[in-house]
Amino acid sequence: MLFFTKTLTVMLVLACFYSQQLNAQEIQISASDNLQQTLDKSQDGDVITLAAGQYLGNFIISKQITLRGTGITGEVALINSQGKGHGLRLKNSHITIENLTIINWGDDLTEQNSGIYSHDKVDNKKVPNITIKNNILIGDGFGIWLNQADNATVSHNRIKGNLTLRSADRGNGIQIANVTNSHVFHNEVSETRDGVYVISSQNNIIEQNTMHHLRYGIHYMYSYDNTIKDNTAYSTRAGYALMSSRRLTITGNTTTDSEDYGFLLNFITQSTFSHNHIKNVWTKPENKVLGRDGKGLFIYNSGYNTLKYNIIDTAEIGIHLTAGSENINIYGNSFINNPTQVKYVSNKKQEWSKDGQGNYWSNYLGWDMDNDGIGDIIFEPNDGIDKLVWQYPEMKMIMDSPAIVILRWVQRQFPVLKPPGIKDSFPLMSAPRLSANPHAAATLALATPVLTISHTAQSTTSVSLKE
Repeated sequence: MLFFTKTLTVMLVLACFYSQQLNAQEIQISASDNLQQTLDKSQDGDVITLAAGQYLGNFIISKQITLRGTGITGEVALINSQGKGHGLRLKNSHITIENLTIINWGDDLTEQNSGIYSHDKVDNKKVPNITIKNNILIGDGFGIWLNQADNATVSHNRIKGNLTLRSADRGNGIQIANVTNSHVFHNEVSETRDGVYVISSQNNIIEQNTMHHLRYGIHYMYSYDNTIKDNTAYSTRAGYALMSSRRLTITGNTTTDSEDYGFLLNFITQSTFSHNHIKNVWTKPENKVLGRDGKGLFIYNSGYNTLKYNIIDTAEIGIHLTAGSENINIYGNSFINNPTQVKYVSNKKQEWSKDGQGNYWSNYLGWDMDNDGIGDIIFEPNDGIDKLVWQYPEMKMIMDSPAIVILRWVQRQFPVLKPPGIKDSFPLMSAPRLSANPHAAATLALATPVLTISHTAQSTTSVSLKE
């Protein structure tokens, strides 16, 4: 009897689904039609196609439909929200938004004004199967906001904020909150606050996105079991800021031209950080103050992680560990052309090698007599003088004095006087080769069209695309 009941239930669900599909219509409208009225009259499964033109207002989608532009090159279906509210508000599941240009929604961050906004549960459950793809969004508030969603897809969108606003006054490009089992890929985000912001979200994949001219490229908070891979960030304060999360897989990402951090790991545990490339992390001269140095990797109170096969190249400080960042496997990495390769103030011993493989250090002066690719003398990136300078920055004024030279000589002659710290017992004589990231190149190809935006005193926005 139970089997019969379950079978009947499944059949009824399938019957309802196929009935919706059979009754679904393809509806084409123009800018002279009433878009909201069409949305209200639509049925689940309908496909509404907007002809090229400008659609003014804020629109609510409460049915399980597809809303799309024509997709024809040069024909733009433009939704202009006239400086207030959300561009599109999604209030159901199984909604697809594609091939639209959305501009000039509101800038009230307290009200979460967004170009595309999905916030509420449906039938007290997470909202399944939201798809947002191939759209262009330009505005001051949040670009795409997803909350309480499951199995969502956000792909091939281009999102641009307003660089004339303070960073704190802009919304994030893509905001993911309480979202599970979703995929965010092949998006380009620029000039918003953060590119992709993820909070309290599990089992998601963020990959092959390009983010630039932002505060943080990708920003994580309180999220577990996520994958961040093959993303590209440049011209940021921090390429990737990952906080209060665990069991992350962070691999194949690149960041260049960050001012404060390539990667910031704060309260990150049980995570793997591999095959990432960090280049040029340097504080601008006009922003330079004592203690503000560009850090390739900044690791704060993060333990029980693995860092392997990463490249940290040309950062003021290659890697800075502090506040109990210990019990980390660190091997196979390349530290290249960083004036300070490592900053580690603690006196606890740490071995940075595993199974006979250490890291490559561009300032290693040892030799390899047996030609096995491993240096014959250990490498210790810091000494007691370094730690004194970090604790008392005023000492930098006397770094070249005879007293400091003598102290360093004494440490070398009498190692027992040297405080414990980081040691690499198997330093590599050459940097491990990392294969180029083909996904990053493909992502940048998406960004070829140039977006221009102009803001007027009437809070209207004009947009043009240049191929």
